[in-house]
Amino acid sequence: MQLKLRESFVVGLAAILALFSGCSREDKPPAEIAEPESSGLEEEFLQHAQALEDSKNRYFGRQQITELNLALQQASLSPEERSRSLAQLAFHHLRLGEGKAARRAINAAFEHEEALSPQAKIQLLKARAMVALREAEIENCVQRHNAQCCIFPLAGGGLHKVAAPAKAATADLLEILKSVPEDEMVQWLLNLAAMATGAYPDAVPEPFRIPPVHFESSQEGKGMAPFLNVAPKLGIDSFDLCGGVVIEDFNKDGWFDILTSTSDPRGSLRLYVSEEGMRFRDASDQSGVRQQLGGFNCVAADYDNDGDADLLVLRGAWLGSQGAVRNSLLRNDTSPGGGQVKFTDVTAAAGLDAPAYPTQTAAWGDLDNDGDLDLFVGNESEKEIRDHDSVGDFPSQLFQNNGDGTFTDIASTAGVQNNRFCKGVTMGDYDNDKDLDIFVSNVGKNRLYRNNADGSFTDVAPQLGVAGLNEYDFAPWFFDFNNDGWLDLFVGSYEAQLKDFMRDARGAPHAARIPHLYRNNGDGTFTDIAREAGLDHPYLPMGANFGDIDNDGWLDIYLATGDSNFETLTPNVLLKNLAGQRFENVTYAAHLGHLQKGHGSAFADFDRDGDLDLYHQLGGFFPGDKFHNALFLNPGNENGFLDVRCRGTKSNRSGFGVRAALTIEFPGGQRQTLHRSAGSLSSFGGSPHDSLHFGIPASAKPVELRVHWPCSDTEQAFSGLQVSTIIEVVEGKSAFHLREAL
Repeated sequence: MQLKLRESFVVGLAAILALFSGCSREDKPPAEIAEPESSGLEEEFLQHAQALEDSKNRYFGRQQITELNLALQQASLSPEERSRSLAQLAFHHLRLGEGKAARRAINAAFEHEEALSPQAKIQLLKARAMVALREAEIENCVQRHNAQCCIFPLAGGGLHKVAAPAKAATADLLEILKSVPEDEMVQWLLNLAAMATGAYPDAVPEPFRIPPVHFESSQEGKGMAPFLNVAPKLGIDSFDLCGGVVIEDFNKDGWFDILTSTSDPRGSLRLYVSEEGMRFRDASDQSGVRQQLGGFNCVAADYDNDGDADLLVLRGAWLGSQGAVRNSLLRNDTSPGGGQVKFTDVTAAAGLDAPAYPTQTAAWGDLDNDGDLDLFVGNESEKEIRDHDSVGDFPSQLFQNNGDGTFTDIASTAGVQNNRFCKGVTMGDYDNDKDLDIFVSNVGKNRLYRNNADGSFTDVAPQLGVAGLNEYDFAPWFFDFNNDGWLDLFVGSYEAQLKDFMRDARGAPHAARIPHLYRNNGDGTFTDIAREAGLDHPYLPMGANFGDIDNDGWLDIYLATGDSNFETLTPNVLLKNLAGQRFENVTYAAHLGHLQKGHGSAFADFDRDGDLDLYHQLGGFFPGDKFHNALFLNPGNENGFLDVRCRGTKSNRSGFGVRAALTIEFPGGQRQTLHRSAGSLSSFGGSPHDSLHFGIPASAKPVELRVHWPCSDTEQAFSGLQVSTIIEVVEGKSAFHLREAL
């Protein structure tokens, strides 16, 4: 059966309000949006923003409000029709961040509640509860933002000082449950509203309650200390819609910088340049990134092999034909030796400006092993999921690096156009044949393009059992989660509802799709072991990433969750890898269960204390659902690390495609080998690409590091290693360089 793309990615509150339809006479016509001053570079993006706002776009459009206002001027409307129209109007005002107008509209909708059917009144109560919950977030989590805001379960600084909106929502939700006590979405929201005012669990009737035991830490979680969000204190908690993040040392001064994007078509990239002592300065203007607007995601790579990280900004995701706005390739022109970071938009000169297709995902890798990085861009083609082919034909692109700053799209001849609605892409050598393969996750069947080493690729996903279930699959990545030397594959599934989270919290069966964890069998085949690995829970990840968060040698998973709906308030998730056997949810122990919509996430050692911290780009899809980004500082433990920076000479400069194996030894003589790969990691996460981080248990010591270089097909072995050091290895040099010892 043909998979249909959901006509609207916006369900939930929008669907609730779709039962109603129009606008209050008391509401003034929407004010015209003043267009900000712009440079010539910004102008093309601002024109796109204006076009979206002048349309009925489901995220940014204003036409819906104009039409509803006109409809409500009709004297012939029945009371029920007027309530429906006012409820719809409330949603659109809320969507655009016009909270007071949303409140006026929803209050007016209740003026004729006696004329409504019982079912219509329930839907109206749900709508009013959501308006109140969003008011509660704005007045507390946004206007009184602090480090503990929205960390689930809510406590301490996460409790609402302005309690009235959450109390109003609680009253409406309880009223709904009198009529439909089985509504588990309402039950979930009731628990959140009660937590916000400090009334959980007592204010929640036991049949509707999330059992408090759900928040108790497992044995593995009890060993974790809580992370702390230091972004507000450091001034790096930018307030944006959903977007991406890139963490790189752009000026090569030894400290990781932060670059974020936002899907807001009028919002710009932000660059925070780090300095010694965990200080950051906003360099968005001086670097030139302020002129780059509306980036749904961003990925970094040294495409020109000059030793610094360049940027690719991706645009147009979820906008269909309205998303035909170009991406941006930003060349890093920072002077050698550090200093002021400077980027130059070279998109047109590189041949990447046209055609423009909607996308949020891309991956860099040296697919032809010629020493420079090629680029795969996964576009959101609707060719296979619409009844007609004339709309939404946006094939994916494979840009071969010509070695002179330009690219040529060879997707058609290489056989990788995909022609599916792509949501994630990653590269890795899954079959250990010394060239990079491409995995593409789609709305619909996924693809695994095996590199044939002759400029062509073959989709082997069906025969290897990794094509998925014709569902919504998002962020994928290759990683060796069980340290056996073969790359495994994680694929996040994006189909879950609040009722699934409520059931799962109670330990009851749920209907959500679970992610895929494809274990590499070492013979060119995979086995999906997600259930036996403890991943059979609803997650709903949009962004995601992985890293050894506790320095025990095993790669852990972080899932950034949510969807466009205001009510989809689900905690982001940290999953601890238990020796390559299974994963344990340690979210609540780590205090990482942020309820706001999660997108770009990155692991990096910002404070240079040897453990991986987490920067998280937060914010939703609607203009009215912005939120502050977070930097969660790792409290650390007694374990050590070895950080390996790779520099290619014949291979690409930043070592994409490098495979490294670190052998460690325990006091009794037992040895273990840890495996890492460098390159494009998660499709919606921006950890540093040339930094291979090995966690080392406290009782162990590093014995030997083996590094395989893809282009020269050589392997180097290094000994004399020390724990808790940062080293640099150079292709062709027999000795490593000690950069820092902690």
